[in-house]
Amino acid sequence: MVSNERPLTGWYKSSYSGGDQGECLEVARGQTSVPVRDSKCTPGPTLTFSATGWTAFVTALKDGHLTAASCS
Repeated sequence: MVSNERPLTGWYKSSYSGGDQGECLEVARGQTSVPVRDSKCTPGPTLTFSATGWTAFVTALKDGHLTAASCS
């Protein structure tokens, strides 16, 4: 996890957020890494994945190897 050392722009809500999931995830476009943050706490810290790491994380969620926690 990294703090907001520099402002990131291009944030958008993930297509997997929404409805009863609380719209809790935003991703910033235009970065070499994949920064993600809680949409309900936008000034808070971001979690940064490599592109390969992000793909592996999303694949593990889709395949049921990880359980998505609710945002609160």
